[in-house]
Amino acid sequence: MTETYKPPSQADVAALAGVSSQTVSRVANDRSNVDEETRQRVLSAMQVLGYRPNSAARALVTGQFHMIGVISFSLSAHGNSRTLQAISEAAQTAGYSVNLVGPESQTGGAMRKAFSKLTGQGVDGIIMIEAQILDHPDLRLPTGVPVVVADGDPDQRHPSVDNNQAAGAEEATAHLLGLGHRTVWHLAGPQDSYSARRRAAAWFSTLKRAGAPVPAVLYGDWSADSGYLVGRRLAEDKDVTAVFVANDNMALGLIKALREAGREVPRDVSVIGYDDTPESGFFHPPLTTVHQDFEQVGRLCVSLLLDQLAQGHRPGGEVHSMVTPQLVVRESTAPPPAR
Repeated sequence: MTETYKPPSQADVAALAGVSSQTVSRVANDRSNVDEETRQRVLSAMQVLGYRPNSAARALVTGQFHMIGVISFSLSAHGNSRTLQAISEAAQTAGYSVNLVGPESQTGGAMRKAFSKLTGQGVDGIIMIEAQILDHPDLRLPTGVPVVVADGDPDQRHPSVDNNQAAGAEEATAHLLGLGHRTVWHLAGPQDSYSARRRAAAWFSTLKRAGAPVPAVLYGDWSADSGYLVGRRLAEDKDVTAVFVANDNMALGLIKALREAGREVPRDVSVIGYDDTPESGFFHPPLTTVHQDFEQVGRLCVSLLLDQLAQGHRPGGEVHSMVTPQLVVRESTAPPPAR
């Protein structure tokens, strides 16, 4: 007859460590009223026995689950995936786990469903990554847990961490103008993207300040395919000598279309991307692009959320951090061709 496995109990740990069950409970809940020698003895006994404190019971004692919920609408996006990885690493360092939910749509109903799922599973706070639904002024998120937003709260109703999209787009556009290009075309991301809109607005205002002509903005969907289709159109216009592209993937497709049309980069057309993906330095030619520190965004999100938990209150949107991007100049930009 097979004996049923019985996991080690708190009493087993207490017996092995030579302490009371109350002392084991204090160590499991990270209470401070235990001397260090006793704490280490209890932790050693837990490790020897393979004891795991009951998270639900611990939450009843401490009021915390040591779990951070994350809502991300586009898990495949380069920036979102890197931000999520940084959140996971920072949370783990702080002793927290991460519970991820990817809603099926950017609607108020889907958002409320995601919140309900996370809070029902026991999270101490929630980080939202690039949630365009926050653009809707009538949206009200459920209360009860602190919220931090990464790249996506235009009205700043919640504590947030943003990449300074405007600064990056302005630097990219100014770089091309500084090389002597008469103007700069722009291949933007989707019109429903908060980040894409901020980059396009900064491109527009930079051209206006410089007194340069403002071409009609063109739109893609972040994919190389969409960049290729727009590139075929731009290749037909000999007045196009510089293009600021809202992400590196679209820049890759655009460069391919230009080359197929006999227009070399940067001899005939200069191209700047955005994001500084790991592959951008291996494009042909290596891509000038705007580097975003997604890892820093993720770390700051966790820090801001843990600050709220430590303070025991739920602040509104008055706490904001901004991460400044950096232009990385490679070989895809040059002065315009002589006429």
